[in-house]
Amino acid sequence: MLTGITIVFLGGDARQVEVINKCLELDATVRVVGFDRLETPLKGVSQETLSPGLLTGADVIILPVIGCDDHGVIPAPFSAEQLVIKQEWFAAIRKSTLVYTGIAKSFLKQMGNEHGFQIIEVLDRDDVAIYNSIPTAEGAVMMAIQNTDITIHGSTCIVLGIGRTGFTLAATLQGLGANVRVGVRREDDVARAVQMGWKPFATRDLAANVGDVDLIFNTIPTMIVTAQIISKLPRTAVIIDLASAPGGTDFRFAEKRGVKAILAPGIPGIVAPKTAGIIMANTICQSILDEFQLRGDEQ
Repeated sequence: MLTGITIVFLGGDARQVEVINKCLELDATVRVVGFDRLETPLKGVSQETLSPGLLTGADVIILPVIGCDDHGVIPAPFSAEQLVIKQEWFAAIRKSTLVYTGIAKSFLKQMGNEHGFQIIEVLDRDDVAIYNSIPTAEGAVMMAIQNTDITIHGSTCIVLGIGRTGFTLAATLQGLGANVRVGVRREDDVARAVQMGWKPFATRDLAANVGDVDLIFNTIPTMIVTAQIISKLPRTAVIIDLASAPGGTDFRFAEKRGVKAILAPGIPGIVAPKTAGIIMANTICQSILDEFQLRGDEQ
């Protein structure tokens, strides 16, 4: 249980609502900022205004998946006002406070280093990334269906990278009857691809493998689907880039050539916010329980 622990939520989307509900179930004291326009108001929480005092009183602070930008702006789609944490306010966060986010950008990491509080990046965990790969794969397939006039069954698909997301996506496409090719960099990935029944090729040889492709799914967060690659694609091909912004595709050239290219990071929160929220809720709450248990054992 989280009895006696004060958790402050600063902004967030529908995924965050699931985390809030889980914390309430575990008897935490929950204070929220940025949820004043929810269609169904939260019960059992204290609606607050962001201030240094609120931050000082928090045992745990939970930020949205993408944290805040370099100006301290926090995504708050359920708020009527822009949510901003001023740089000087970070000094109010106690060193013992746990700060959770999905991925911490450079500004937030800098604030954590300067003021000594611990930042925990939930999406950096293998278990969360693997669980999230399921709604990501389903969402990518949904986008492919919406943006093509062919079936996935019988299509030729390339998946670039078979990490946690790429592996699940390739398996999903294979299950739907697609001919799956995977772009890999390591010999062990070649072996895994062969074992799974996919056709592997080295990413450096991508240009030689795109002449007849229907769909490219990219999971590699560096520029890989370049203008040179796009120039060899059939004009009917569709690129779905799942890497974090700005992605790994030359979107400008794709538009110029008339090839449909879609940047689609953060799919779990778009296509399956409840499932993605439950994944985050279970992980964050267990982490909080473990951390405070550890502190109790050390006393």
